[in-house]
Amino acid sequence: MNGKRTISLIVPIYNEEKNINNFYQALTVILANSAGFDYEMIFVNDGSADQSAALIEQLARADDRIKYLEFSRNFGKEIATTAGLNNARGDAAIMIDADLQHPVELIPEFIAKWQSGAEVVVGVRKTNQGEGLVKKIGSGLFYNIINRIAEVKIIPQATDFRLIDRAVIDEFNRFTENNRMTRALIDWLGFKRDYIYFNANPRRDGKAKYGFWKLFRLAVSSFVSLSLLPLKLAGYLGMLIVFFSGVLGLYILVGKYIFHLNYASSFSGPAQLAILIIFLVGIILMSLGLIALYIADIHGQVAYRPLYVIRKNNFFD
Repeated sequence: MNGKRTISLIVPIYNEEKNINNFYQALTVILANSAGFDYEMIFVNDGSADQSAALIEQLARADDRIKYLEFSRNFGKEIATTAGLNNARGDAAIMIDADLQHPVELIPEFIAKWQSGAEVVVGVRKTNQGEGLVKKIGSGLFYNIINRIAEVKIIPQATDFRLIDRAVIDEFNRFTENNRMTRALIDWLGFKRDYIYFNANPRRDGKAKYGFWKLFRLAVSSFVSLSLLPLKLAGYLGMLIVFFSGVLGLYILVGKYIFHLNYASSFSGPAQLAILIIFLVGIILMSLGLIALYIADIHGQVAYRPLYVIRKNNFFD
C-alpha cells in the first residue's frame, strides 16, 4: 500500500469507437499532472455494436489502471453508471462521458472541492454547443415540472459529470429500483455538496446516444419515481368531478323540477346523461393511465430482475 487515496473514473460507453482513444489520451494527460492520487478507470461497455469493446481491451492490456465491464446487451446509460459505481473501489468516484463534452481538465477542480470537504461535487452545464431548440425547451420544461412536484430539488442543467465520496457511493449502492435517474438519486441522498459550472464542449465524433424518446422515457420514469403527485392527481381530479357534477346535478334537479327554469329545462335527460358519461369516462381513462405508470413500476420491482448482466470483465485478472 502506498498510502495514496484512489479516485475511480466511471466511463459509460455505447458505440464510442471514434472517441475512446482521444478521450483516453486527454484523460491520461490530466491524470499525469494530478499527483498525489492513484486512479482506476472503469469503462462500462453498454452493449456497443461497434469496435468499442476491442479498443477498451487493447487499452486495458497497456494500462493496468483500466478496468472494464462489458454488458451482454444495451441496458442504458443509467444502468451502466450504476454498474461502474457498484464496482468502484476508490475513495471517491467521478462519472464522466467519453464523448469529450465533459471537460476532462476540470477533474482537478472536482478533486480540490472534494478535499475541501464536499462529499458531492456536481458539474452544472452553463451552455451546450449544438443543443437543438426542442431539446433545450424540453430540458427547461422537465426541470420546471420536476422541481415543482418532486420531494428533492434538482439543479437545472445539472449533469452526470460529478464526483461523489466513498460514503455516498456506498449509500447509492443500496438503491434497488430498476427505473432510475442517477443524478436525481444522488440528489435525494443529500450529503454536503458543491458545484462546478462549465461550458460543454461540442461532441467530437458520432451522434448523441440520448435521443428525444429516450429522454422522454427518462423524464417519465423520473416523475414516477421521485413524486407521488401524478398518483394523487387522480384523486384530486376525482374530487373535483364529484363536486362539479354534484353541483350540476343539483342545478338541473332544482331548476327543472322545482323552479322550472328555461335554461335547466333545455337540457334533455339523455343529453345530460351523455355529456356526464363522456366527461367521466375521459377522467377515468386519464386516471387509469396515471395509475398504470405506477403499476408498471411496481411490476419492475416485484420481478426483481438483475439490473445488468456482465458478459466479460477484467476485475480479477
